[in-house]
Amino acid sequence: MKKIGLVMIVKNESRSLDKCLISAKKLVDEIYITDTGSTDNTLEIAQKYNAHISEFKWCNDFSAARNFALRQSSCDWNLVLDADEYLVSGNRKDILKFIEAGTHVGAIERHDSYREDNGEISQSCIFTTRLIPKEAYYAGKVHEQVLCPLPIAPLPLVFDHDGYLHGGKGERNLTILLEELEENPKDPYILYQVARTLWLMKDYLNADQYFAKFYQLVPESGTGYRVNGVITYIYNLLELKKYDEGFRMIAEEKQRLDAYADYHFACGTFYTQAIFSDVQRYIAYLPEIERSYRRCLEIGEIPEHEGVVGNGSYKAAYNLGVWFEVNGKTKEALYYYRSASNAGYQPAKERMKKII
Repeated sequence: MKKIGLVMIVKNESRSLDKCLISAKKLVDEIYITDTGSTDNTLEIAQKYNAHISEFKWCNDFSAARNFALRQSSCDWNLVLDADEYLVSGNRKDILKFIEAGTHVGAIERHDSYREDNGEISQSCIFTTRLIPKEAYYAGKVHEQVLCPLPIAPLPLVFDHDGYLHGGKGERNLTILLEELEENPKDPYILYQVARTLWLMKDYLNADQYFAKFYQLVPESGTGYRVNGVITYIYNLLELKKYDEGFRMIAEEKQRLDAYADYHFACGTFYTQAIFSDVQRYIAYLPEIERSYRRCLEIGEIPEHEGVVGNGSYKAAYNLGVWFEVNGKTKEALYYYRSASNAGYQPAKERMKKII
């Protein structure tokens, strides 16, 4: 039977490492942890799990660190995790069944938690390649990519990720990304990552120039990151109140992104705020608000689209409830609030109480 290793790079992970390892240890035969300069008790936690510990001098290059860590493993396949990722579902049998064929590398489903401007915690879903054979390696200084001749397939493992709630990553990643961009100024993927990092840091003005270059250079098909990049660009234009530019982009992308609930959710949000900003100028878009959120519900939740959890279900239903409530249609509002409430969405429960 082929052996599975857990391979991690860490630095000052005492907050999360124990929570990560207590579930991940059940998936693997051996644990390999490479430390890049911890000053807390990270290594003491790793020792509790009989991990093979190595040290790597940090050089602002995640791939270099990942590849060093992978070389420590003697296992046939390696599961690569970060310390702030926690197993939600899936087990060792799922991995063994996947690698038995040996025809694909495996992408885990990861739910990223982040805090919205109103303080609410939301989750976005991504698939990221993390189960790789011994000969695979990484490239890219940050947001590193697996290099392996095997194609990627979803692995039945789901993880929660809470790192974005605790800050610090944006500034660190941005420095490395900008170094990469100097070397590859026309790489649309790096431009996307710079723009999205600035957007997550709420530096919308600086993000705008990188989104514009990304949009100019990214191919219209064949890239998995394009959809997320375009949708995030729409939100960034909304923050900058560039309504006319946003409407042009929404129209340009309508055919390409019609199958994505997150696109229609962004459209509904954009229409709403634009109309509030200048009713007379944008009143023609009023019917598009309801149409957008209804389309979200038609599409539903599709994890493979790597969108925000709820945009194809309870968040769209809640926004429809708000739409009907402000239009005096209480019965319809309650219907959609109830739908969102049944999914456990607290704002919907609060709106129902006020109406009732």
